[in-house]
Amino acid sequence: MHMLIIGAAGMLGRKLAARVAADGGIEGRPISALTLVDAVPAVAPAGFAGTVTVETLDLSAPAAAARCVAGRPDVIIHLAAIVSGEAERDFETGYRVNLDGTRLLLEAIRAAHLDSGYRPRLVFSSSIAVFGAPFPEVIGDEFFTTPLTSYGTQKAIGELLLSDYSRRGFIDGIAIRLPTICIRPGTPNAAASGFFSNILREPLVGREAVLPVSEDVRHWHASPRAAVGFMIRAATMDLTPLGWRRTLSLPGLSATVGEQIAALRRVAGDRAVGLIRREPDETIARIVAGWPANFAATRARALGFVAESSFDEIIRVHIEDELGGNLVAA
Repeated sequence: MHMLIIGAAGMLGRKLAARVAADGGIEGRPISALTLVDAVPAVAPAGFAGTVTVETLDLSAPAAAARCVAGRPDVIIHLAAIVSGEAERDFETGYRVNLDGTRLLLEAIRAAHLDSGYRPRLVFSSSIAVFGAPFPEVIGDEFFTTPLTSYGTQKAIGELLLSDYSRRGFIDGIAIRLPTICIRPGTPNAAASGFFSNILREPLVGREAVLPVSEDVRHWHASPRAAVGFMIRAATMDLTPLGWRRTLSLPGLSATVGEQIAALRRVAGDRAVGLIRREPDETIARIVAGWPANFAATRARALGFVAESSFDEIIRVHIEDELGGNLVAA
């Protein structure tokens, strides 16, 4: 099997490639070829026994999408995106990358389908930002999409395109609405949700972090490890039970910022919590206030998607995966 990861230089793309290399495939299915595409150079995962091709491409550039599918990958994981905060600040770039790039990819696949019958599994990374307030206490699978950000709008359009191209037989597609990924490793990015990770990741290694919202803000989370599991499940499962409703809201953990901080205190102590500095940011608070906080995820759970059940667990996953099991702040 040949897998293509678009957005392979990003955090989730790197982790997925590393998991594929470590396992030699996904869900017992060997992968002999791995193509990594991003607008910045991706790095081939260590230990992969098959062929690795690295392409530095902007998916929204002319002919880039056709080049991505020229090797007819069996599975395409589409992770490339301008993140929420940046998409809100830069309207044109957000639509060019998040919408135009996705449509050009779908059109390149359709052209290959019309030429040779090519029909890959396409996993589209969507977001809970497709929903907008006001919300019920728990959002069910029937709740409508009314995004309140440009990023959410771009993702919602991508979901509709994927469903239509699947219905027409050009792709075998599934869109997965990822929870906010926490704890994100590395350095802070431009996502409006970045502080959810920052207030845990930085104190765990003895660095100060800024909290721009109040502690009663509630949100929906899953770890990077869980997110990689989501992608693997979506890439390999039988999609027949979905019918033409090809989008899933995925499982996660609903927690307030205060509950995050309480978990940090239990795992890493008062010293770590003392490194969180409160600096209110009205723009971030406004964006986050329009995001959903709790999901039933009934369909996804029934189809075998699994996430963490406590923030203590999410923090310990980060310590295991990113800090070698060593708690620096303790």
